[in-house]
Order: sequence, then C-alpha cells, then structure tokens
Amino acid sequence: MRLYHGTNQDIGTIDLLKGLNHKDFGKGFYLTPDKATAIRMAQKRSRLFGGAATLISYELDENVFHSDLNVKIFPKEACVEWFLFVDANRDKKNKKTIHNYDIVVGPIADDGVVLQLTNYHEGIYSPEQAAMLLQDKYLDQQYYFGTEQAFPS
Repeated sequence: MRLYHGTNQDIGTIDLLKGLNHKDFGKGFYLTPDKATAIRMAQKRSRLFGGAATLISYELDENVFHSDLNVKIFPKEACVEWFLFVDANRDKKNKKTIHNYDIVVGPIADDGVVLQLTNYHEGIYSPEQAAMLLQDKYLDQQYYFGTEQAFPS
C-alpha cells in the first residue's frame, strides 16, 4: 500500500522526537493514502513555516496489520470511540500518554471535527451527537506510526 507524507522539508530518516504533541492520534509520524491530502499538507506547512513543499512516499506492507504490533483501526467514518480518542490526544492539559498503539488508522480531524470538539467542550453536543453529525462528512484517512518498530520501509 502506497502512503504519503506532506512536509516542508526533506526528511532523511523518520525521527519520532520531531513529531508534534497533541495531534489526532498523539505524537508520532503521520501518513495518508491520499496523495492530494499529503500535497495540501505540504503546501500548508510551507506557507506557515517556510521551506519547500515536499511529498514523500512510503510503501507499507499490509502484513504489518497482522503482526505482533499493537494496531488500532477505526472505521472510515466518524464514530464516538474515534471522536473521544482524538479529543483525548488533542487535550493540551493532558501530559500523559493516551495509548500504547504502534499504529493507528482512522479519519483525519479536519476543521469540521475541531468545530464539533469545541461544541462538545462547550456542552452543546454529547460525544454521540457530535460523532453522528460528522458521519455524513467525508474525512480523509491517516496512518499514525508511534514506535520505531512500526515504521514503513
């Protein structure tokens, strides 16, 4: 399976320490199967932080999902479990590790999801209501790699 990473710099080797905290699935390395999504991310990072928009591709052996790695795969559409998982990982007040997965696969929390997270925190919607409102929304997929054992070759 071909996966892509959009960035504003050339990456020689994957360094988990360079990952940012409080991302959808935690601090790690993120890829997407959608080339256009990765290109948009590279362009956005280039605009925000300088550098050249760079697209990097990786080949993932799908046998990794049937290995000894700890893998979590969410449905392609929003669900309550995914919504709360993203909320916990994005919580800047939380300094603890949320999970111990090597790989997590699931939807990308875009601006629409961020709006529903805000509505949830303001008490406007329950997690169930917020996830239901997002079910009809197309969300690009992402692959999170959180340990060196999980890295694609």
